[in-house]
Amino acid sequence: MHQIKMIGLDLDGTLLNTKKELTEYSRDILRRALDKGIIVLVATGRPYTGIPEELRNFQGIRYALTSNGARVLDTEKGELLIEELLPIEDAVRALKVLQKYDTMPEIYFDGQGYADEVKMEQIHKYHHNPHMWEYVRKSRVIVPDIMELAKQRAEDMDKVQGLFADMNEREQAWQELMRDEKLELVGSLKYNIEINAAGVNKGKSLVKLGELLGIRREEIMACGDGDNDVTMLREVGFSVAMGNAEETVKQAADYITETNDEDGAAKAIERYALL
Repeated sequence: MHQIKMIGLDLDGTLLNTKKELTEYSRDILRRALDKGIIVLVATGRPYTGIPEELRNFQGIRYALTSNGARVLDTEKGELLIEELLPIEDAVRALKVLQKYDTMPEIYFDGQGYADEVKMEQIHKYHHNPHMWEYVRKSRVIVPDIMELAKQRAEDMDKVQGLFADMNEREQAWQELMRDEKLELVGSLKYNIEINAAGVNKGKSLVKLGELLGIRREEIMACGDGDNDVTMLREVGFSVAMGNAEETVKQAADYITETNDEDGAAKAIERYALL
C-alpha cells in the first residue's frame, strides 16, 4: 500500500454521525492527519454552504469537493479549482421531470442551495431523516418558485436535487431521467435523486484535484457510504466503505470499517494513514 497523501471524506453517513455531529475522536484524528502533512478534505454532495461551519473553519482543511464534484474549492485562496456545471437548459429539463411527481426539488448556484417555500414547510414529508430537517432549513435560501429563479438567473448550476415522498414515484422519475444522456444521476439517500452534468462525479474530481496538487491516485484514500461515493471509491488508491454503507458501496471498497456512529472513518484513517 502506498503512503497516503490525501484523504477525501464524505459527510452524511460517513464522517458525521446520525445526529450530524463530528465527534471529539474524529476531530482528533483529523488534526493528527493534518499535522502529518496529509491533505484532508470534505468530498460531499452538499453545496459549500451546506458543509458544517466547524468543518469549513477547521484549521488546516483547505480544500472542499462539493455538489458531487461539480465545484472544488481552495478555501484558503478563495479560488475555484474545478468547475463542472449543469447547463441551464439541462437543469430546467430535469426540473420539469421532477415537478411531475410529489417532490421537493432544489437547485444549487455557486455553492448555495435554493428550495420552494411551500415545499420547505412540508420538509418532514420529503426528508425522511429528521436529523436532516434543521440542516436543510439553515442552509437553503427559500424562494417562492425555484423554476422561476432558474429561468430568471439563466445560469449554469452546480446540480439539481429532488426529494421524494413516494418511492415508487422516485423509481419512475429515475427511469425517465436516465433516458437523458446529458444528465448524471446518483441517490446518496434512498429517497432522493441528485442530478449533475453527465460525467461529473466525486471520483473524477478528487483524482483531478490530486493531479493539480502533484498527488497520484495511488496516494489518495477515500471514505464513503452512499451511491454517490461509488465512483470515488473505485478511482482512488485506497477506498473505505462504512459499516452502514449500501452493499454496492462495500463491493467497491478495499476495506470495510465500522459505522458512522462508531467513528468508522476516523478509525480507518488511524489504521491506514497514521502508520
